[in-house]
Parts: sequence; structure tokens; C-alpha cells
Amino acid sequence: MGEKTEYSPGDKAPNDAIYMEVGENSFHSEIQDPKQIKLNRGDTFPETTNKDRKWKKKKHALTH
Repeated sequence: MGEKTEYSPGDKAPNDAIYMEVGENSFHSEIQDPKQIKLNRGDTFPETTNKDRKWKKKKHALTH
């Protein structure tokens, strides 16, 4: 079983990385100027700008 790629507010960051906000289905709903945050492993993901969004590691968010 692989590592999760999308995270909800309140989840713990699995790695030190920059994460960005993505739509509920990131392939179909691109967000203009998405919110980005830098978290360390174990930090808690903050709230998103709306309930249908998730956090995704920036490298993954740009390639999917």
C-alpha cells in the first residue's frame, strides 16, 4: 500500500515539503494561484480555503 497523496486539514504531514491546495478532483479543477504552505514532517495541515479542497505535495500537484 502506497503513501497517501492528498491530505485533509488536520492530517499530519508525512514529509518535509511544500504543499499546495488542490481541488477535490485535482485533474479537472485547477485552482488559479493556489495557496501553498511549507510543512515539516509531523506538522498538522491547516484549513483549506473551502471544504472541497485538499493539500497535495507541490511536486505531485504539478504533475497530475
